[in-house]
Amino acid sequence: MDSERLSKASDSFRESTHLIPSRPEGSGKKKSSRYEPLMTTWFVVLAIPLLLMALGIALEAAAIVSYKRGGFRVPPNNVIQIVSPQFLLSFFPTIIITPYAFTFRDLDWNLRRFYPYVLLWKGRSPAEESLLLDYIGLGPVFGLFRAMKYKHRLVFWSVVTAITTFIFQPLAGSIFQLRQKELVKYGAITSTKSIGLVPDVEQLNAFVAAAGFAEAAVFHHLPDPPFVRGGWATAEFTFPTDAGLNGTVRVNTTGIQTASNCANPVETTLNHTADNLTTLTSKSVEGCTLSVTYDPAASEIQYGVKDVLCPGDAAIPDIYLRPVMFWFFHHKADGNAEAKTVFCTPSIKAFNVTVSANLTNQALSEVLKLNDYVPANNVTGDPLNGAAFNGVIFRQNANPFIAARALATSSGVSGAIFRFASQLKDGPQSTFDLPNGFLDITSTVYTQHLSLAAKSVYFVNANNTLPAEITSLVPVLWIDPLPAHTLGILLILTGAIGLVVHVLHQRDRKKLLLTTPPGTIAAIMSRTSRSGFGELLLPYDDEKTLEQKLSGLTFRLDRRTGAIVADDDGTERAGLGPDDAMLSLLGQGHLRDTASSSSSHLAYQAATGYPPWKTPYDP
Repeated sequence: MDSERLSKASDSFRESTHLIPSRPEGSGKKKSSRYEPLMTTWFVVLAIPLLLMALGIALEAAAIVSYKRGGFRVPPNNVIQIVSPQFLLSFFPTIIITPYAFTFRDLDWNLRRFYPYVLLWKGRSPAEESLLLDYIGLGPVFGLFRAMKYKHRLVFWSVVTAITTFIFQPLAGSIFQLRQKELVKYGAITSTKSIGLVPDVEQLNAFVAAAGFAEAAVFHHLPDPPFVRGGWATAEFTFPTDAGLNGTVRVNTTGIQTASNCANPVETTLNHTADNLTTLTSKSVEGCTLSVTYDPAASEIQYGVKDVLCPGDAAIPDIYLRPVMFWFFHHKADGNAEAKTVFCTPSIKAFNVTVSANLTNQALSEVLKLNDYVPANNVTGDPLNGAAFNGVIFRQNANPFIAARALATSSGVSGAIFRFASQLKDGPQSTFDLPNGFLDITSTVYTQHLSLAAKSVYFVNANNTLPAEITSLVPVLWIDPLPAHTLGILLILTGAIGLVVHVLHQRDRKKLLLTTPPGTIAAIMSRTSRSGFGELLLPYDDEKTLEQKLSGLTFRLDRRTGAIVADDDGTERAGLGPDDAMLSLLGQGHLRDTASSSSSHLAYQAATGYPPWKTPYDP
């Protein structure tokens, strides 16, 4: 007899699946279609894992390219103004990966939903691994442990891959970063200045402006202006006008280095005269002596600057080229007078330099000397011959405006120095107490004044083109290697494992005779209404009672009808074929000798009062 037409029976109930007609075939009646949801079709089962693998491989390749190239260029300005770039960088990767993750979890859900029926199709499945097994109700986490217990490997690996998809979204949201990267371009810029003495130097406009800036810098802690850095003043040039550039420009040009060359005096004395005046006398390290007379009663603090006329070969006829002496006077807290002096001998030198300037505020960030072979000019040549203006002492001038500028310049620079000392924590007294207090402050303020004046005095208008290296900071899309590689590897592994698992499950599921969704109550009743073992169960049985009542039975799907039938372990009988079932429906059935007709079975019927397949209402 054909093995697929064999069934097993139990002594405790009578199944009647043999009375179920076979599924209609041929053209007479429409054959029942197999239930197959969209998520379990071959297209989805193959496409989703393969797409995950392809996405993982693409992400790995993109991460490697991003690391080698330092990122991918993006527009300098945000394209979508209503949202921030951070939102876009986290939202779009997440929205791309989310459908794949949800679809993959749906594949796992369908596998867990159909898996008990796959076990029933294979036959001899105990109740705890089939009828009582609810992987959907257990959920992924508890279902994972149940799959380990029963060694359901397909369920185990399916759940593992489904759980893995939960970390896809946070990883996808962290793989992209917006960074700044240096972009180097080479071009040409226009230099608008070259070394030369301005013709209106006698107007003193450059000097009074420099003194004013030095005062403002002390009061407001201002940085150096464009084309001035420390003791350097460089030729001016035009900056690139690209709005997106926010880096630096590097160019070879000419510059003037100014040094104040300040030093403390060898000795300083205060002498009081008969008319209540005080004479301050100081001697420089070069042996130059200078005296300043002032009225100590006029103000508690006094300051100023004088030109120093040294004797012998050191004598300089031009007053505006001579060394200078800054002097400072005040009364201490105990009422005693105190004075300090600083001698300065300014000097300049011209160089070819390489400068780096910030493209945002045009401030010089670096000045490197190349050589001193500068073109011939009237600063290093005749008439100055490399001599430096002291910038604070000028010739007498009958023009009242020029005379006012001269006075404002000299008083402004010396006043800025004393103001600097007054702004310190303990006021000017701390500067008077230090041996190099006024020396350090004077060197700083005076050097800035000379550099500012040099930019306007020692450079004249002259246009020429210079090669330039423009380094700008541009935004780049950077793929963070750690989350990118982690996500890429997980995508590849999840897709590969999922492909194997779901292909194997798909092959098993295709054998099932299911025409309705397996989870509905009507579908369950249609598969068990003729199976008989339901008579052993009561509606109020709990799970433990159900397990006890169904113990000792194995369950399977009938190969002919798809009904769920139960068998006693080790008990078999010859089943009724399709022809026998039809005869029974026609009222011409016949009995077959089975295990149910044994003496033990008759004794069981006598003990229970009536056969389990006979109702109390039967005659």
